[in-house]
Amino acid sequence: MKKAIFVMGVSGCGKSTIGNLLAKELDIPFFDGDDYHPEANIKKMSSGQALNDNDRQGWLEALNLLAVKQIKESSCVIVCSALKQKYRTILSDTIEDKTEWIHLTGTFNQIFERVNSRADHFMPSALLKSQFDTLENPETAITIDISLTPEEIIKKIKHELMNTSEFGLFGLGVMGKSLCRNLANNGFKISMFNRHVDGIEVDVAKNFKAQYSELSQAQAFDDISEFVNSLQQPRRIMLMVNAGKTIDYVIEDLLPHLSENDIIIDGGNSNYKKTKERYDYLKAKGIRFIGTGVSGGEEGALKGPSIMPSGDKDAYDKVAPFLETISAKDKNGLPCCTYVGPEGSGQFIKMVHNGVEYVEMQLLAEVSTILEALGQNPDGISQTLESWKNSANSYLLEITTSIFKKKEGNDWLVNKILDKAGNKGTGNWTTIASAELGVPSTLISSALFSRYISFYKEERLQLSELIETENTSELNITTNAVLEAYQFARIINHYQGFKLISEASIKFEWNLNLSEIARIWTNGCIIRSTLMEELVSIFKETTNILTNTELIEQVKQLKPSAKKVVSQCLLNDLTTPALSEAIQFLNGITTKYASANVIQAQRDYFGAHTYLRLDDPSGKPHHTNWV
Repeated sequence: MKKAIFVMGVSGCGKSTIGNLLAKELDIPFFDGDDYHPEANIKKMSSGQALNDNDRQGWLEALNLLAVKQIKESSCVIVCSALKQKYRTILSDTIEDKTEWIHLTGTFNQIFERVNSRADHFMPSALLKSQFDTLENPETAITIDISLTPEEIIKKIKHELMNTSEFGLFGLGVMGKSLCRNLANNGFKISMFNRHVDGIEVDVAKNFKAQYSELSQAQAFDDISEFVNSLQQPRRIMLMVNAGKTIDYVIEDLLPHLSENDIIIDGGNSNYKKTKERYDYLKAKGIRFIGTGVSGGEEGALKGPSIMPSGDKDAYDKVAPFLETISAKDKNGLPCCTYVGPEGSGQFIKMVHNGVEYVEMQLLAEVSTILEALGQNPDGISQTLESWKNSANSYLLEITTSIFKKKEGNDWLVNKILDKAGNKGTGNWTTIASAELGVPSTLISSALFSRYISFYKEERLQLSELIETENTSELNITTNAVLEAYQFARIINHYQGFKLISEASIKFEWNLNLSEIARIWTNGCIIRSTLMEELVSIFKETTNILTNTELIEQVKQLKPSAKKVVSQCLLNDLTTPALSEAIQFLNGITTKYASANVIQAQRDYFGAHTYLRLDDPSGKPHHTNWV
């Protein structure tokens, strides 16, 4: 990758000498920043006046433009004191991921003596001291002690530039491998690590590297110390290992090898509460932590996933060039990766993403059951789903269409798959979070429990013999009615999912941007869809999609079909829990006076829990002796 290499430090540290030598060694252009001062700055300095930040602004911007223009052709070396972080921010604007900082350091006495030993040169100690006082040490730089000889300095810089990686990936499962290839394909120098287990996991990283040409510049390790030391500081290490205790074990293994301000990114499906605990734990040790949801599966990780980082905002800024580059892009070319918010908010919305995903999958499974009951074979189901793409397209609809086409021999493969659905726990966590926050995410829990029911295969077989289902009539519905019921339920699903995110944002004071969350879910992730694209603009106006005029009209138009489909399925003993719950939920959320008054009376009867009265606006609790 072409880079702008800035050599920085206080006056007298030898920037120009080292910069020139380095450029010659690397055979790339050299530029001295002092040559780019405007005439006004030169006159001011000539009169003995020091430049202020306003004077430097245009000069720094000119050097940034020089760097931007130069690295389109080749790497370059630019010498500039760049003592303050805000100067370095201007210099690296838009090219942060293509910028390398070389910081030449020495003691005050060392540099003062060196400068004043030069012929016809004397620097007042006050001027040099002011530079030391101004200096803000960069967090991201190759730091070089000027006590070394110029030859040793160049050798050390070259070694650091050539042999250290920009980004580390820990864990080479399916997702980890795909992310490595994605990073490498985007020109990043990476280090890859996978544990060594005798006879089970041996040379995993090295063998993986040998498989793909794009990994030729990557470094492969099965030794943690060597892996960590291969990375530029502050180190950026992304963990792609199983959620739970494994994350904690890996963190403990890494800690002895890390330095202050190194960054750990958890890219697994971790529980958002654990993410906050790890953030606080590592902060106390000077290590930065980012909890990151990653969606898209193996293909998304390789070609561009949706990425949901949260936690340390300053740390995110250091890894943003990597994550945003490898992420999917929305229809406007913007990365489907954004800083979500503090603590474990990124892991929370990934959890909810998976909950919504459970429902979207369940709805398509229920739809296929209905279409089969209408007499369609898998090819017919595939054709019907294909015809829905114009009005209800989504990634899951597309893959389900493909699934029903796939044959193995003379039969469709889907007919040979055991009807027991697995899960990795995120649907469970979403349901628990909904209960803890008091949010009725009823479709997510319905989809989750449908998977649980499916797992009782043997009991289902037994009970199907004991309690026979009867199809007493034919389904009196059209495929268009099934489509409209499906569209109706999807709107309710997305309402519930984003409602859960909204309530969590309020409860935890995360200040989440629902429109931006919807935007990064428009590509790369499993629940991307045309509906999600519509929600991006809707959430700019409201946090409740059922208050949007257009969606209200859609719900009104679609509800009659949803009611008919669900009622027909009930009469014919077809299992459609998610479609049914969508109707029940809407009925409940739009009921002006619910049956909860009876429940509250019952609670007061047996437990003296009290109740409020409609005819008492004071809000005073009442209790009745019901006997």
